[in-house]
Order: sequence, then structure tokens, then C-alpha cells
Amino acid sequence: MSQQPFDFARMGRRSFLRAAAFAAATPILAEADLAHAAQAGAVPAGLAVHGQGPDVPPPGAVLINANENPLGPSKAALEAIAKAAPLGGRYDRIGETEMLAMTFAEQHGLKKGYVEIYAGSGEALHYTVLAFTSPTRSFVTADPSYEAGMYATLTSGAKIVKVPLTSTYAHDVKALVAADPNAGVIYICNPNNPTGTLTSKADIVWALDNKPKGAILLVDEAYIHLSDAEDVMDMVAADKDLIVLRTFSKIYGMAGIRAGVAAGRPDLLAKLKAFGQNPMPITSSAAARASLLDSDLIPARKKLIGDTRRDTIAWLKANNYKVIGDSQSNCLMIDTGLPGKAVMAAMKARNVYIGRTWPIWPNAVRISVGTPEDMAAFKTAFKAVMENKAMAELKGARHAGVDLAAIEPRLHWS
Repeated sequence: MSQQPFDFARMGRRSFLRAAAFAAATPILAEADLAHAAQAGAVPAGLAVHGQGPDVPPPGAVLINANENPLGPSKAALEAIAKAAPLGGRYDRIGETEMLAMTFAEQHGLKKGYVEIYAGSGEALHYTVLAFTSPTRSFVTADPSYEAGMYATLTSGAKIVKVPLTSTYAHDVKALVAADPNAGVIYICNPNNPTGTLTSKADIVWALDNKPKGAILLVDEAYIHLSDAEDVMDMVAADKDLIVLRTFSKIYGMAGIRAGVAAGRPDLLAKLKAFGQNPMPITSSAAARASLLDSDLIPARKKLIGDTRRDTIAWLKANNYKVIGDSQSNCLMIDTGLPGKAVMAAMKARNVYIGRTWPIWPNAVRISVGTPEDMAAFKTAFKAVMENKAMAELKGARHAGVDLAAIEPRLHWS
């Protein structure tokens, strides 16, 4: 099921080594890389993000910039880590990763061979793009949406085709399907990152039924547990042309521990293996399995995060700030009416880390949902920033038609 020995005889050693070198050409990006790059004022080119070092926040900073779960791992997960840690002197002889894959498969009605375990879903996303796109097979994605897949095309050489969201900020599945008859991957993040908005299961199934021949759907369900959206694991069980991603970084609070799942037909998952698959730490696999078996975790955290999100949105609207769409996730987008990067800088000066922006919406910033205390600090800082003298200068300059990029560096946000 998971972590099976690779069939060198079938692929050939030379082909395997070529695929492994190909995979290494572009770093595998995660949400943390993109969030850190945004705070550092850099736009990652896919080559220099790793090694540039994170923007280390000062003590007491409010970190609502990377869609992390500040609640951290559950009690059950922490206990599982403590139990597994003394076994860390040896490799996974107890089959912890295999048990995780079996547990996930059983919970979702999937057969053996339909689940692979990775250190976060970013690896599986990256390898799927490498496996199914090429200079002649494009990567089709919504705009805005999660960017990691686009960076993987720097290695595969695939054309990127961006399709704007609908008027309700869902994925425009008809436009995605029609975007390129030679699509290799059509990427759907549901709920979407950064908007937190939903695309109906019916629309995703329609895309699956009408996609170009030879293309696969890559459905990223990293945030599915935070919403009431229907998942599409039954489409995996029905042997359709899709791969579904899950992560333990969001509702399970394990972003720094690293665990993720790729679910799909065995023949599709086999194409990902050509690009490598490192053994999982037994502590990570144990924590992930314990999280799956904790029946109280999802409903309790979904309610807490949902209540905090709804309270934050209500406050924003009451203060006449524009929220984009109806988020059902742990993030939301605010149209500030001003350069989003300037707002990020101003918030950072007040020790509140938010962000990031997307090229299609340069005036909008993404806010992650933190604890109620985090969001209280956000409200205070955001109101102060939006009413700041420097921000007023920007607003006046904007209305006067001045080049905001030219004056922004001269403003003081403290």
C-alpha cells in the first residue's frame, strides 16, 4: 500500500536515476516557503527559496500568515510521538507508515495500493506535476489558487494556464476544462487557498467527466475538514482519472511534523514513485495515525476555527472592510484597496504577520485564522494600519493617480 519497494526491473536503473535528477531540479515548495518569501519581500523563483532562510519573527509576534493551526498536534498525536520516539534508533520495523496508510484507506473505502504516504502533501503535488505535465502537456489552475504546482512546472517545462475564479469565487470548471485540449493536470484546490471558498462536488465530477483525454484532475483537499464540502474520495475508489491530496498540516496541527497523503489508482501513483519517496519518520506516521483515530479532533477544531473565522469576518464587515467571497476554511482574503504588500509591511511593523498577495489581486491580502487572541491582536493592528497617516497618504496618492510603487518605500509604518 504505502512505501512499497520500487520496481527497478520494470523501469530500469538508468530511467529511474534520470527521473530522480529531474525531480531534484526544482525544490519542493510548501506553504511555509511561500509565506516566508512573502514576508522577506521576495518572490520565489522556485530555485532560491530554500536556503535563503526564514524571516524569523520576534518574540510575541502574531503569526497568521502561513495557514498553520496554532493549536498544534492533538494530545493523542503527542502521546503517539512520545511512544514512538524511543524506537527512532532503528528504521520503521514495526510498520508504522504501513499502518497509517491502511487506516486512511479503511476510513475512506479505498483498496490496498490506493494510498501513498508522504512528508506533507507538497511532495505528492510536486511529483504529480512532474509526472503528468511536460512541454506539450500543460498545468491548468484557477487564479488565484495555491502556487506550488506552478513552481513545479519550472522543471517539467509545462505551460501554465490560469483561469479566473467565478463571480462567487469557485473554480470555473467549464473554463478549466476548456482551457487547453492538451492539459496534463487540472488542479482544483477545494476549499481554495487563498480564498477559502468552495467548489461543489458536482462541478468537480463534471470536470472529471469532461476533461481532455489523457489529463488528470489533481484535487487538493488540504482544507476539506474545515468545511462542509463533500470530498471526492469515492471518485478514487471508482478508479477515475484523479489524484486526491490530503495533509496533516491544517486541521490536525502538524505542519512542522510533516505528513500527507496521495490517494489514487495504483497505476497513477506508480508514476509519482519514479521521482522518489523518502521513508517517513516513525514519529510522524504515528502522530498522523493517532490523529485519524481521534474521533473528537475534527469536529472540535472545525467549530473553534469556524467560530473564530466567522467572528473575524463579522468584525471586518462591521468596520466596512471588504472580504472577498465566503470563506469556509482557515484563511480569507481582504481587498484593502491599496497595495497589499504595503499593508503586509505595516502589519509586520506592528508585530502581526499576515499575507500574502496574488498577482491577479495585488490589493488583497490573505489572513490565516489563528486563536481568538491572535485575531483580537489582528483587529487592533489592522484598524490602526488602515487609519495610519502613511496609509492615508497612500490613499490620497492613489486617488490622485500617483505611482504608489514609487512612494511606498518612503513611508513609515510604525
